[in-house]
Amino acid sequence: MWAFDSVHVYLVIVGLHVLGATVWTGGHLVLALGILPGALKARDPALLLAFEQRYERVGLPALLLQVATGLWLALQRAPDWSGWLTPDSTAERAVTLKLATLLATLTLAASARCVVLPGLTARRLPLLAAHILAVTVLSVVFVVLGVTFRRGGI
Repeated sequence: MWAFDSVHVYLVIVGLHVLGATVWTGGHLVLALGILPGALKARDPALLLAFEQRYERVGLPALLLQVATGLWLALQRAPDWSGWLTPDSTAERAVTLKLATLLATLTLAASARCVVLPGLTARRLPLLAAHILAVTVLSVVFVVLGVTFRRGGI
C-alpha cells in the first residue's frame, strides 16, 4: 500500500496547482491570441461568446483549483497570514502579489459578467477585448509569480 507523507501531499498539491494554471492561462492565451483577433475583425461577439461558454466549464474550476491549492501552498511558504498584509519576507511579498493579482482578476471577471456581457454588441467588442487582454496578462503574471516561489519569492 502506498502511503501519502507530507512530501507526496505537497507534490500532489503543486501538481494540481500547476494543472489549474495551465488550463487557466492556456485558455486565456488561446482566447486573446486565437479567438479575439478574428472576432474583432469580423465584429462578431458570437465568436467570443461561443468560446466563453465552452471554456467556462473548465476555466472556472481551474481557477477555483488554483485558489484552493494556492492558499494551501501560501500557508506552507508564509504561514503567518498577517505577513500577507504587511509582507517582510520574499515569500510573503510573492503571496501578497498573487492575492492582488487574484483580486484584480476577480474584479475584471465581475465587470465582464455584470456590465460588458449582458449588453454585448459589435460596438462594445473593444470593451470586452480590453477585459480579455487584461485577464490574459494577469494570468501570465500569476505564472511568473508562481515560478518565483522556486527561489523563495520576490
